[in-house]
Amino acid sequence: MSALKRLFDWKVRGIRWVEIFGILCVAAMLLSVYLTKAAAARQSNRIAELEREIDQSSMRVRMLRAEVARLESPARLEALSLQAGLAPIGQPPVVEAPVAEEPPVDDEAVEPAPVEEGAQ
Repeated sequence: MSALKRLFDWKVRGIRWVEIFGILCVAAMLLSVYLTKAAAARQSNRIAELEREIDQSSMRVRMLRAEVARLESPARLEALSLQAGLAPIGQPPVVEAPVAEEPPVDDEAVEPAPVEEGAQ
């Protein structure tokens, strides 16, 4: 027990070494708390930044989905296909032929000329 008492009573420049050890432990704890809080603040800032990016990305996704819905709307596609002259699969393409004017019909019917048998 006297060795333990002598150890606790040992002084360095008038200060017991136990007090020096205690002050060093408190300083180490303060430093570790400071470093931990600083790391937590950095992580908190990074989390906030990622949440902002997620919000922006989700807004962009919603805008893109709306754009896709507009581009894929059946009425729009039908109008574009008609402009391009396309038809649905399985149906013949719709080709608009120019309308030819019919020659005027005479009131008198013209009979065809008889065909001779020897002319074949």
